[in-house]
Amino acid sequence: MPKRRVTQDGLVVGLIGYAAVAFFYSAFDLLASRGTFYTVNLLGKALFRGLRDPGVLFFPMANDITAIFWYNAFHLAVALLIGIIVTRLVASADQHPSRRGFVRLVIVLGFVATVMVVATLTTPIRPLLPLWSIVVANAVAAVLAGAYLLRRDPGLWSRLALATG
Repeated sequence: MPKRRVTQDGLVVGLIGYAAVAFFYSAFDLLASRGTFYTVNLLGKALFRGLRDPGVLFFPMANDITAIFWYNAFHLAVALLIGIIVTRLVASADQHPSRRGFVRLVIVLGFVATVMVVATLTTPIRPLLPLWSIVVANAVAAVLAGAYLLRRDPGLWSRLALATG
């Protein structure tokens, strides 16, 4: 697969992951009757405004548009980077069968590491951002991004996921 296509697919995979997580938390917040930007507002304030006191979570909070914007920009940049890394790993495993087992392990460990980092960084707001939601949001993103790659290359699953190596 040409390097340019791998990078393009990586950007699409990153966009899919970003959008999946964003939509998940928008729905999560709507179902919790908090408004669509509650979680991203909270994360933006924590990351860019230094919000650390979980006691403020018991009071109504106005949306900080600047914090929401910068958090979304940060989240998008990280998602695009992860998308490019994952697609390059997949392309490498596809071209070099001996790397397949290692690449599968790296992708799984990357998922676990992502969940653990986000969970650790959001510990003070755990009552409003439960661990299960972090796992589910990232799993949805991974499944949708994987589905995109499988649609682009229908034989990919049999070559990488089911093959030994």
